[in-house]
Amino acid sequence: MPRILCIDYGLKRTGIAVTDPLQIIATGLTTIHPKDLITFLKDYFAREQVELILIGWPTNWDDSATHATAHVEKCIKELQKHFPQLPVKKVDERYTSKLAKDAMLEMGLKKMQRRNKALVDEIAATIMLQEYLRVNG
Repeated sequence: MPRILCIDYGLKRTGIAVTDPLQIIATGLTTIHPKDLITFLKDYFAREQVELILIGWPTNWDDSATHATAHVEKCIKELQKHFPQLPVKKVDERYTSKLAKDAMLEMGLKKMQRRNKALVDEIAATIMLQEYLRVNG
């Protein structure tokens, strides 16, 4: 069974998470610079079967666009251009960074580890993916 991949896109860092092949567990994969995303995904897709790309969709409480929404929209267009065979689905990313920080605290990570924004982005992608599996599994 192919995996599902989730992207927490940002202008400085992009967190990536994937499911196991049975689509039961979401696991953080890595955090990369956004300019490296397409190259990274081409390499990853050459090694692993993926059937769906999820991407965090940034919106305000009232569902209006945020400062990041246009950047994510541009990323979606790039994904569709380079990987037309894969559907790209938007998922709500509200509060995922806060949930990621809370999870890091619960895991007992030290303060310096919790300041690692790359890890926060990777965990945020994992949270979005796990929530997608919970709702759609």
